[in-house]
Amino acid sequence: MSSGELAARLRDEDVLVCDCRFLGDAEGSRAQYAAGHVPGAIHVYWLDDLSAADTTVTTLLPNAAEAADRLGRLGITHDKIVVAYSDAGNLYASRLWHVLAHYGHERVVLLDGGIEKWQAESRPLEDGAVSPSPARFEPREPGCLSGISAGEIVERLDDPGIRLVDVRGPAEFSGEQRRAARGGHIPGAVLWPWEENVQEDGTLRDPAEIRARARAAGLLPEQELVTYCQGGVRAAHAALALRTAGYPRVRIYDGSWAEWGNDSALPVEDGLTVAAA
Repeated sequence: MSSGELAARLRDEDVLVCDCRFLGDAEGSRAQYAAGHVPGAIHVYWLDDLSAADTTVTTLLPNAAEAADRLGRLGITHDKIVVAYSDAGNLYASRLWHVLAHYGHERVVLLDGGIEKWQAESRPLEDGAVSPSPARFEPREPGCLSGISAGEIVERLDDPGIRLVDVRGPAEFSGEQRRAARGGHIPGAVLWPWEENVQEDGTLRDPAEIRARARAAGLLPEQELVTYCQGGVRAAHAALALRTAGYPRVRIYDGSWAEWGNDSALPVEDGLTVAAA
């Protein structure tokens, strides 16, 4: 959704605006939100509101019961048009899209350009906090965006019908930068950094540009694509970009490297050599 479209619909009762910015931790994120946000926007913190509880991998998606509780407390229903935004190319807004799409919510969009574009156009901000109006959210499974487990990936490592898409940066992919017990990438994965889908003004690239970039990496619309990163957030952004560009068979490995890199039983490759297209 463009900033102009949102500005025209801010007072619509069926529109719920969600500020998903992340500033290091919960306290910093809430303070940033309270200092200025799109008028009427509620605050959504990805670790508390959009991640599983009591798991060894803290960035996994919430289960259905957790999603029903947390999304309901945020006032999200299937009737609402949810408009999510953050900064940094809408990185953390894509996490809300991921959770909602996974649980069958079909009316979630991102504010193109995020808070930066909104502010650059001198549009109004509101300070303080907006209290959500609790509602009943009913998860629908399977949603339009299914996940995938480490076990299924292992079983399909030699399957030519699936492509693993590592959307981190080259240093993480090669193992030079390590954010888990082991560095590197899942064997056979293609390096496809997420941020290259974002333009300088924070808006998403045109679908044709994203398609061209995907094809150049050997990613085809008829393939089943699995995106992953460190904690699932960048993977969600890349999956959204691919879906926008007309790739219908996209899944997200939400455990990502936080799970894979810390499990010594799972195979790892390092270096920058990637699978042939």
